[in-house]
Amino acid sequence: MNVSVFGATGAIGSLAVTELLERGHRVTAYARNPGKVPGSWGERVRVVVGEMSDQVAIDSAVAGADAVVSALGPSMDRKATGLPLVAGTGHILTSMKRHGVRRYIGHATPAVLDPHEKPTPVTRLIGFLPRTFMRRAYDEITGMTGQVMGSGLDWTVVRFIAPKNTPKQDRLRVGFFGTDKLGFAVSRADIAAFTAAQVGDDTYVGRAPAISN
Repeated sequence: MNVSVFGATGAIGSLAVTELLERGHRVTAYARNPGKVPGSWGERVRVVVGEMSDQVAIDSAVAGADAVVSALGPSMDRKATGLPLVAGTGHILTSMKRHGVRRYIGHATPAVLDPHEKPTPVTRLIGFLPRTFMRRAYDEITGMTGQVMGSGLDWTVVRFIAPKNTPKQDRLRVGFFGTDKLGFAVSRADIAAFTAAQVGDDTYVGRAPAISN
């Protein structure tokens, strides 16, 4: 399949690109900073360079895709302003609809509930902390996912709490708060692998599974 990846040069996005390549997919990577494009990608990855405000560049990256993966996440820099990823996600969704691309896999935290979940102590805590201390980041993650969940596309939002730079683990817990046993920490390698696996799997279409080790 042809997969377009946004946030492709980030800590999780770059791992997701590798996972997709290893699974035999063809990848288009959208990069805001060409200097962060790994040399190891070589000719295996088509790179489109642009800001999240560049509708034309985003449209070019989405054209011809069978699925879109978004590893975009809000900046934790307290000096950051605006909600560029909310607008950028809107551009991605517009291009997907223009080109008839149905499958979208994105990332969020449990501050965003799955459509079938009710709030739990964990989701309340994970929502309260950023809403109180990192309001811009909270508004960005909820604004992004709100658009996705209301898009009418075949979306999956992968949620996690505490990503770590550790190797893949032997066990990955996948489920929903209030019904399944979930932890806090999860390796970025496992997030990337689970994200890549969703491209060809419709198990969680229209759902927001949470994962942990």
